[in-house]
Amino acid sequence: MIFNSSLFLLYFLPFFLIIYYLLDRKFKNWFLLFAGIIFYAWGAPKFVFFVMGSVLVDFVLVRQMSLKTGSARRLFFWSSVLMNLGLLLYFKYMNFFVDQFQVMMSLFGSKPAEWTRIALPVGISFITFQKLAYTLDVYKKQQPVFAKLQDFALFIFMFPQMLSGPIVRPGQISGQITDRKSQENIDYRLTGFIRFMIGLAKKVLIADVLGTTVNEIFALGPNELSGGIAWIGAIAYTFQIYFDFSGYSDMAIGLARMLGFRLPENFNFPYVSQSITEFWRRWHITLSMWFRDYIFLPLAYATSRKLPRERYLGLRADKVIYLVATTVTFLLCGFWHGAAWTFIVWGAYMGFFLIIDRIFLLKYLKKAGRIPAIAVTFLVITVGWVIFRSDTLAGAWFYIQRMFAFRGAENMVWLNPKFWTMLAIAMIFSFSGVWKKAETRLEKFYFNPGNPTIIIFSVIALLLFILSEATITSSGFSPFIYFRF
Repeated sequence: MIFNSSLFLLYFLPFFLIIYYLLDRKFKNWFLLFAGIIFYAWGAPKFVFFVMGSVLVDFVLVRQMSLKTGSARRLFFWSSVLMNLGLLLYFKYMNFFVDQFQVMMSLFGSKPAEWTRIALPVGISFITFQKLAYTLDVYKKQQPVFAKLQDFALFIFMFPQMLSGPIVRPGQISGQITDRKSQENIDYRLTGFIRFMIGLAKKVLIADVLGTTVNEIFALGPNELSGGIAWIGAIAYTFQIYFDFSGYSDMAIGLARMLGFRLPENFNFPYVSQSITEFWRRWHITLSMWFRDYIFLPLAYATSRKLPRERYLGLRADKVIYLVATTVTFLLCGFWHGAAWTFIVWGAYMGFFLIIDRIFLLKYLKKAGRIPAIAVTFLVITVGWVIFRSDTLAGAWFYIQRMFAFRGAENMVWLNPKFWTMLAIAMIFSFSGVWKKAETRLEKFYFNPGNPTIIIFSVIALLLFILSEATITSSGFSPFIYFRF
């Protein structure tokens, strides 16, 4: 079940909200947990018991870890970490590892062995990262254990964000799970409704329209793809993935807000970034913070302990530490996105620009001025998304070559007025963050709108819902891009 389906919008969500609002407060968490399990089971019935079982095991392991000291504490810690990483590696990456092994063995004349491909449980990456965050925070004594299995299960199974984030840390939501009385009011519900409908419109009215043309362009062959069309496809995908994923995040944040929860923000005008360093502070913020806190900083600290000298190969030790930690972090970040070489190369590509930012590029971008810096950064991001979008490295290389070769070809894709209109709207909203007050006003609107504003935008949100549902009914729905991960 996904947010942009008629089943969810017309049946599951209204039915759920009516019961949730009528229930006594002491039963709401139980009902929300039950709804989350049903929501997950609807799309992945074979895996719901697997996720429930892993939640139970993790709850016991982390609880025991919190009661132990010394080697016993470390034993329970590593048991939890290795269980979660092991399950993620098996379900998400085993097919990739087997495929690479088969390729390697074929070089020695060996025939491919029989292999039953493993299905990927939906949302496993996000679920695993939340569970790991809980284990690590409790181990470091930054977070107390959940007192009840019900509370920990709700932390994982809260359906607004369990499939594609935002990635929530236990400390950000544990207090709200046990007590959110002050947030269960009409203002939270209305602002949540508005945010949800804005996200739905982002996905259905913008991202899906762009995606139809993007799919056609990326499917063109060598004799059909011109340089101009290649650029249009790359730019359109750049906005498609942003409005698709930020649309999901808006829907998750809005829906949670309707239930009295406040989830962390996940996007902040990423395409007005003046460097790749800034981009990763604005794009998929909760994932960036996860990798920073649990991969980058521990790696940087561990590396710093092994570098006694002040300079290495002409670079200061602090830059070498940054280079090592960034390289490993973004290779893992790329691999987290998917079991394919394109994602690994995309991670390396992003890591490379973060490194040269630190070494010299940031000072030149600063001298160039705000608009040139945004333009250069946007170009780098767009090329990176081509690698991310491509099925193979050869396909990515071919596409990028066509972008910069400016070779002509007969136009095989009809770029209709609807496509151009949605692309223009996407660009306007994406770059409105150049206006410095946009961030402040957007935050004020989302979290503290005045009475006239909230009424006006509630009406607009209702109109967006009607338009979006009409579009879904007439043309069907498409999955969110990040459901693949």
